[in-house]
Amino acid sequence: MKLADFKRSLARPEPPEGLDPAMLALWWAHKGAWDRAHDVVMEDQGTEAAWVHAYLHRVEGDLTNAQYWYRQAHKPVETGSLHAEWDAIAAALLESDQPE
Repeated sequence: MKLADFKRSLARPEPPEGLDPAMLALWWAHKGAWDRAHDVVMEDQGTEAAWVHAYLHRVEGDLTNAQYWYRQAHKPVETGSLHAEWDAIAAALLESDQPE
């Protein structure tokens, strides 16, 4: 899936089939369903989910918790806009899912 397709899916009431947990959480986060997004990443132990988890705690305003999750994701702590971070995470995760 391309980023533009993923963004278009946000107009639908339900996420596309087959999204991995990190992308599913991003989808719900964009829809304003923070609790639902958080529940999804809490069930996944991977670094991609940890990155989204960090983003979610930034959205929440819990920067200490966000810092912990950035470390788990092996990512630097983000300080830019939440919108830009959402776009960067989505683009990176979608790129990593592309066959080589």
